[in-house]
Parts: sequence; structure tokens; C-alpha cells
Amino acid sequence: MKLFWRDHFSLVIFNIIQLFLVLSIYWLDGYRNWSTALYSVFFGASILLVYLLFRYVLYSGLYRILSTANLRDLDELIQMKVLNPLASSLQHLLLQYYRLYQSRIHQLEHQQRDHITFINQWVHQMKTPLAVIHLILKGKIDPESDQIYDEIDRIGKGLDMILYMSRLESFEPDFHVEPVVLRKLVSDVIYDNKRLLIRNEIYPSNEVDEQLCVITDAKWLRFIINQLMTNAVKYSSGHAHSLKLMSHVRDHVIVLEVQDEGIGIPKKDVERVFEAYYTGENGRKYRESTGMGLYLVSEICKRLNHNIQLKSTVGEGTTVQILFSIRK
Repeated sequence: MKLFWRDHFSLVIFNIIQLFLVLSIYWLDGYRNWSTALYSVFFGASILLVYLLFRYVLYSGLYRILSTANLRDLDELIQMKVLNPLASSLQHLLLQYYRLYQSRIHQLEHQQRDHITFINQWVHQMKTPLAVIHLILKGKIDPESDQIYDEIDRIGKGLDMILYMSRLESFEPDFHVEPVVLRKLVSDVIYDNKRLLIRNEIYPSNEVDEQLCVITDAKWLRFIINQLMTNAVKYSSGHAHSLKLMSHVRDHVIVLEVQDEGIGIPKKDVERVFEAYYTGENGRKYRESTGMGLYLVSEICKRLNHNIQLKSTVGEGTTVQILFSIRK
């Protein structure tokens, strides 16, 4: 209704001005019969109202289509009955665009599924030669073999990041909620990274309470802790440091805390570390930074309904907290 009046506002104003000009001409000509003048105004206004009513009935369907901005009702708009050729033509045009839109969406979804399938297959294929190299090097203890092991671990972590990144958009099918004992999961992650920790002289301490159990997806949480631990090692500035993994309960929330003694994050970068591809000042010093690690951690936490907080001081280290709500 509002759109109808806005559309015909200029017509109403034009008719008012026209009636005023006609009465002015009669007045200047010396005509002083007010009853006839008022009758002519009433007659002209009545004709205008009849015309507006006719237009509203005829084009009501069109105005309803144009007034409805909710895209969720697009199917209803296309099926709405209209009484005039203009509204019918507009409805037909919307239907064509809607079908084109659906076709493009289905095409893009199909391409995305094919891309994710290809990435998953490629990652698993690349892990096979890595496993073979591990078997070839098994039992060899020399500096060259240690360096090869380190490079294999780096490649493996990179492949895992690609795999989890590709699965992030299709999170629900790969999502399994279960009770997870935090201390055991942290111990497993420390064991998986033992070579990386030893070579970089990082001394981890697992201070997580043995009794704490959280409701989450073990695989995705494992990736989160692994990524936080990898970052702690990467930004350790080449010196021996301790890495503490602790837990505590506050305000009905279980907190898993990963605390390192690395180089820390500048204050200006702390608020942006969870943005995709943002590397910051430390990223320019360490060229291996992709800016995707903490972004993935943040996105996974959102999907798991966990909160994440980060505090850091330059030269002292970084503390990352993952907050799990306690459920009965």
C-alpha cells in the first residue's frame, strides 16, 4: 500500500494543482459561484479516487511483489496471481532469473563437492609416500635422517591443514560429538609432536586435570590443540622454553589453557590473529606463516560451540584458552 501511494503521489499532486489552476482561471474571469466551484472540485477528486482504486485493484499483485523483500518467500511471489500484463511479465522475468539462479547454485555446489573430493583423495595419496619414507628411515639415527624426519613432519602437518580446511565447509557430515577426556587427548598430541618438541628444545608439561571430560569432537579438538602446539614451537625464537597445557573450571566453564614462552604477539596484531591469511608482524619474520592456522582454530571452535580467547605479551609469550561449557 505504501509503495502504491509513493508511486502515485506525483499524480495526486498534479491533479490538485490542475484543479487549483482551473478555479483560478474562473476566479480571474469574474466567476463567483462557490457552490458550483466546490462541486467541480468534488467531481474531479471523485474521478481521481475512482482511477486510483482501479489502478490499485489492477496492479495490487505487482505492488505486493515489489513490496516483499524477503527472499525466502520467492516461491510464493512467483506463484502469486496477478491481473495485468505488466505484473505478469515481471513475474515471468523473476521466474526465469530464479531458475537461472538455482541452476548456477547447483552447478557451484557440484563443483565444490568435486573439488573437496579431489583434495581429500590427493592428500591421502600424498600421505602414502610419506609413510613409505618413514619406513625407509626407520632405525636410522644420524643428522641427515633427523632432518628428513623434520621435513616429513612439516609436510604431514601441511597436508593435514589442507584436509581440514577442505572439510570445514562440509563440517556436519564429519562431526561426531562424544565425551572426551582432556588429559588423555593432550597427552596424545604431545606424543605425536615429540620429535618437533625435542628438536626445538621445548619442554611440555601436561597439567590437565585427569577428571575433566568435555563434550566435543575428538578429531577436530585434536587438530586444534596440535595447531596451537605447532604455533608455540614455531614462535619459540630458537631458545629452550617450557610449554604448559593446563586446565581449570570457572563459572560452569571448563578452560583448557595452552601457555608458551615464545616471542609473543604485538598488541596491534592480537585482535586480528583469527582473520584468514593475516600473518602480522611475526608473519613477516617467519616466512612459513600462512595466516590460516589460528583462523582454522577459530572457525572450528565456532562450529563446535567452544569459545577461544588469546592473550599475548611481546617477549613473554602467548596464552590461548579454549572454553567448554559444562553440560549435564
